[in-house]
Amino acid sequence: MVCATSTATEGYTGRFSHFKSNGFYRPFLGVQISSLGLGTYLGDSSDSADALYVEAIQTALSSGINLLDSAVNYRCMRSERNIGQALGALIQEKKISREEVVLCTKGGFIPYEGQPPAHPEKYFQEAYFKPGICQPNEMVAGCHCMTPAYLRNQVERSLQNMKIETIDLYYVHNPEMQLEEVPREEFLHRLEKAFQALEQLVKEGKIRAYGTATWNGYRVKPDSQEYLSLHDILRTAERAAGHSRHHFQAIQLPYNLGMPEAFFLNNQTAGAQTLPVLSTAQANGIAVFTSASILQARLSRDLPPSVAGAFPGLPTDASRAIQFARSTPGVTAALVGMKRKEHVRENLEVADVAPSSAEALHKLFK
Repeated sequence: MVCATSTATEGYTGRFSHFKSNGFYRPFLGVQISSLGLGTYLGDSSDSADALYVEAIQTALSSGINLLDSAVNYRCMRSERNIGQALGALIQEKKISREEVVLCTKGGFIPYEGQPPAHPEKYFQEAYFKPGICQPNEMVAGCHCMTPAYLRNQVERSLQNMKIETIDLYYVHNPEMQLEEVPREEFLHRLEKAFQALEQLVKEGKIRAYGTATWNGYRVKPDSQEYLSLHDILRTAERAAGHSRHHFQAIQLPYNLGMPEAFFLNNQTAGAQTLPVLSTAQANGIAVFTSASILQARLSRDLPPSVAGAFPGLPTDASRAIQFARSTPGVTAALVGMKRKEHVRENLEVADVAPSSAEALHKLFK
């Protein structure tokens, strides 16, 4: 199993001692990761976008960011392949090792191959239904599946795309979509089967840990159809692992200045209390990775003056928005889509500043 290791990531962070002294790196799965991760969601499925991503990823890995996030369906599998190309070149040049980098990806949405097909139904038939990877009655919304056979196939596909032996963190992608078409009891049954498959993949060394990457699930009220209870998810992981300790280690959800529910909305049951998901995850030892940290660039400009006042030492609205996300108690790292090396360098300005206090964050919303 070749994945991120404690020794290698300690060596990596040691090369960026100034960032380290500012608390830029944090523990996860016994290794050290940057509290700013590079996301690969946005962009078209083109060679020009590929070239930009490869350059941005290499800039990030060479500048102190050792956390990369993707999904098999992002940009028709191109984003994972860009990670493989960028990382492989740096390894060949002996500028970095695989063990210094934490690679996260997701499976759930059925991906296209390189480009959106002219006839999606025919593509699904030939690529997924005929080979028996999944069947139409196992899908929801015509695009989402989380059966054991399908997830195993997608893990193998992601390993091939990134040219690696082991994925550090693998997410079931937006599982709450299933709740649009199946009862909650059936959903939890399907999720348990998915987790059983992922536990087996951990044993095989294909992945090191798993979690759920969501959009609405953890940040809506309990009476919402898409609501996910972290308590129920963790109990499902316990059942899936049997007598062994489960490997459900992380969740991902949107969190930013415009979508602060994870910090403020009391929607999760924790014993006799009702708490926000960030507090609940922290109490259960679950890492939280925030997506949409600058809301697809909408928080990179025209923020109120009070935001600038809350984050002294940071020159741009983008860096202030990132600082908000990564400074929030319970957040392990803030993920930001960066497909240009200039954005990587600009966003890394947060590494020069220590995380802000919880009091400063609360003042913004009073």
